[in-house]
Amino acid sequence: MEVNSSSPLKVASPAPDFAGVDEQTASRLYKRNRILATGLLGGMAAIFVGTLFVEDPGFTVLLVRAASEAGVVGGLADWFAVTALFHYPLGLPIPHTAILPRSKDRIAGSLGRFIERNFLTPEVVVDKLRKVGVGRRFANWLSQPSNAAAIANAVVSALPYLVRSLESRDLHSFVNRTLGRQLARSDFAPLLSRIIRTLTSSGEADVLFDHGIRLAERLIHENSDHIERLAAERSRWWIPKSVDKRIAGTLISGVLDVLYDLQHPESEARIQFRAGLTEFADSLESSPELREQVNAIRDRLLKHPDVQAWLASIWSDVSAATLADLESSSSVTRAGIEQIILLTGQALAEDETMVTKLDAAMERLALYVVNWRSEIGSLFSDVIHNWDARTFSDRLETVVGSDLQYIRINGTIVGAIVGCLLFLGTHLLVE
Repeated sequence: MEVNSSSPLKVASPAPDFAGVDEQTASRLYKRNRILATGLLGGMAAIFVGTLFVEDPGFTVLLVRAASEAGVVGGLADWFAVTALFHYPLGLPIPHTAILPRSKDRIAGSLGRFIERNFLTPEVVVDKLRKVGVGRRFANWLSQPSNAAAIANAVVSALPYLVRSLESRDLHSFVNRTLGRQLARSDFAPLLSRIIRTLTSSGEADVLFDHGIRLAERLIHENSDHIERLAAERSRWWIPKSVDKRIAGTLISGVLDVLYDLQHPESEARIQFRAGLTEFADSLESSPELREQVNAIRDRLLKHPDVQAWLASIWSDVSAATLADLESSSSVTRAGIEQIILLTGQALAEDETMVTKLDAAMERLALYVVNWRSEIGSLFSDVIHNWDARTFSDRLETVVGSDLQYIRINGTIVGAIVGCLLFLGTHLLVE
């Protein structure tokens, strides 16, 4: 499609969509009732005309003529009233007709102000929220497994698009720079001190220590020949080789005895090891020199190419693993999300304090929205203002026109009844 750049682009006026209304059914009912009302009016007119040709009419004919005449008048009056809402009757530009098309903008402004002043007030909104009990309803709804599964499915369906959208080279570069700066500004000494204290108090330091001892034992056994050779090379020339070998064996045996003693949890060496760790943790928090040394090690590590490559690969690895898991039929991510949602809903449902806080939060949010009631009212006005007047009028007539046709039907019937009563009343007075 070609667009002429020299002329402004015209956008078609939007048409209203009456949600929840089956326009085909409404149109069928409207046409049926309109035919019924018009047929009733035509029947009254035919009866009236027919009675005019009766020679020497009696009481009954005159009564029928009066009833049909009044029915025609009533039917025509209500036809005019109903038609004047949406169109010019018979296409004639009669004043104060075609009310909806001609007054659309005025109606839009009035409706916006009506909504603003009668619906979007703090009293109305808060009272409605308290009657509904949003917090309790939300908690009960969220605690249902089917709802938790539905939310998890929606989140999992959206996650792949979110993850792929974040696979931007510029974004990765920005994250790496930001993460690097944050790490460079962080003081690692207190963190290292807390880690050492945690390892010591939890006993994990002893586990690491035991692994270190076993590793040292294995290395000594595997390298005993090399130790003997080093002892022989550094010994005096006049000392016999058998003595060198015996010295090396004694040295190895002594070291192994020390390592064996260190394996006992309450040995003196183990107690000194724990005390040394505690002292080192205290020094990390109190010694500026040691803190500078730790942070200097941090800076050297961050500048190392392997560390930088590792930081750059973190997001790629995480995103790849996440996408692979999301594509799996037994996704751990989906199960985790569903479990978190379900447990959250159950916790909320069992905690009246949290439900109360949730209600209070919803009220605060509602009051914040109410502060924008002028803008919300203007939104309604602007939307209606932008509707095409003729389309709006036609569709509204289709939706409510079937009910309005009953006005015509009732007007015709009531007119006929009133005509009968007037005729009878007049006849009685004259007689």
